[in-house]
Amino acid sequence: MSEKPKVSIGHVFKTIVWPRRNILAVGLILILISRAASLVVPGASKYLIDDVIAKGDMEMLKWLVIVVIAAITIQAITSFLLTKILSVEAQHLIAQLRVKVQRQIIYLPVRFFDNTKSGELVSRIMSDVEGVRNLVGTGLVQLVGGTITAVASLIILLNISPWMTAYVLVPVAIFGFISLKAFGYIRPIFRERGKINAEVTGRLTETLGGVRVIKGFNAEKQEVKTFEDGVEKLFLNIKKSLTTTSLVTSSATFLLGLASAGIMGIGGYMIIQESLTIGDFLAFSLYLGFMIAPIVQMSNIGSQLTEAFAGLDRTEEIMNMSKEDDDPNRNLTIPEISGEVEFQNVSFAYEDDKHVVHDISFKAPAGSLTALVGTSGSGKSTIASLAASFLNPDEGSILVDNTDLSTIKLDNYRSQLGVVLQDDFLFEGTIRENILFPRPDASENQLMEAVKAAHVNEFTDRFEKGLDTAIGERGVKLSGGQKQRIAIARAILADPRILILDEATSNLDTESESFIQESLARLMKGRTSFVIAHRLSTIRQANQILVIENGRIAEQGTHDELIEKEGRYYQLYTYQARI
Repeated sequence: MSEKPKVSIGHVFKTIVWPRRNILAVGLILILISRAASLVVPGASKYLIDDVIAKGDMEMLKWLVIVVIAAITIQAITSFLLTKILSVEAQHLIAQLRVKVQRQIIYLPVRFFDNTKSGELVSRIMSDVEGVRNLVGTGLVQLVGGTITAVASLIILLNISPWMTAYVLVPVAIFGFISLKAFGYIRPIFRERGKINAEVTGRLTETLGGVRVIKGFNAEKQEVKTFEDGVEKLFLNIKKSLTTTSLVTSSATFLLGLASAGIMGIGGYMIIQESLTIGDFLAFSLYLGFMIAPIVQMSNIGSQLTEAFAGLDRTEEIMNMSKEDDDPNRNLTIPEISGEVEFQNVSFAYEDDKHVVHDISFKAPAGSLTALVGTSGSGKSTIASLAASFLNPDEGSILVDNTDLSTIKLDNYRSQLGVVLQDDFLFEGTIRENILFPRPDASENQLMEAVKAAHVNEFTDRFEKGLDTAIGERGVKLSGGQKQRIAIARAILADPRILILDEATSNLDTESESFIQESLARLMKGRTSFVIAHRLSTIRQANQILVIENGRIAEQGTHDELIEKEGRYYQLYTYQARI
């Protein structure tokens, strides 16, 4: 398997760093001022020993103390401003990237979500982008500032003693080589960590969402074991990265320690030979620290930047995916859909060469009711999803008002579409918020009309807070029938031209169903409706009934016509009638 393409430094510079060049320039100026101020202390030490102490110059001592205090003050102020400016901007960038990634994901095709865990996507949105704080925050500026400080210190060291400086550069060069190799090795590890973290988060999200099923089957132990295995896998990945980074740190300690030991020997020899003053030796030692410290710091920053690039690699994978409305052929707008829908030789497969819908052709006139019946897995829901544009045909075409659906802008089509699913999703919040979901700006009168039409008030009137009752995550505090009625009220409020009902009465008891049938009849009047129902008694008034078997239309006609044929529909209907 070939390695996925990596985000290039040029791309990151162009999209993230360059747009924030002004803030980063201010940060760089501040860090240069801070580093320049930090070089005052080692320089002052030389004068303290060689001039002030040796000559007893009190006037120079006074000025040395004043200059050192001023330098320390400048360092403190610039450090505060750096954190305030760059760290805040880094968090602002993270917030912007999270919104950008979430916006990209929400517009991806339904098929993408069918194949990806929601918890993994949460990790992509919330965790993968966090590393950029080291690109725009103090990390990148410290890397640049540290490089400048190291170069400035190197020039001063060369001026003090070229021989001692040359000796120091050998272990520093070896350390730099080891660091570059280590960071090249560690980037794929960080990429893999993001993937593992997403998998663990995804499974944990599923576990918490399905806790009733877990407890119902006494499966707590196996879920704990599954989570333990995921966490162990994550630990082993972190262990590998820590081993690599510790190698860099240990190399720094050993090689730079050798440099220090050598400097002691060479410096001691030169002082004895009187070719180097004690003040120069002290200044050299301090400036050496100022050259080495940024290099060691850069190794840590390099690790952070490598992690940032790994996260951006995964983010870029998402950002490069095609949105469902990216198709340039989708450029038509229909002001108001009348609702005629026609399938022309439509076939569809979720996997290559495994079609679940074969050569489907039928016409649903505007305002008609088309019922889809058949055994589970026959392809009814897939046909409904194709009509809703959740899926696109692999072969054939779907026409809406004689216009190919694949050429109509999705937001234009779906703004005139209503959907009520078998397991309809309710958001955490209140009943009112869930009904208003398709039209947040609807008036109170419009809301109450939908509430009454779906008989939602039949149970909300018994609640202390009525429509403002909180329903919990996915409506966990409501019965199946209550959730279904809220979903139907939501569809009524949306006032669609095309309506898709997938087992809309499946979760209703007999009494609730009698309420809802009346509401559905009112909802479907004048609208093109597709109804999937196992209860065949609910679709007797359909304009046409399609009997789906193995992804094909086995029979087609009205209830009476199909009963008269005594075919597959007759078998299903008479079987249910006997139950």
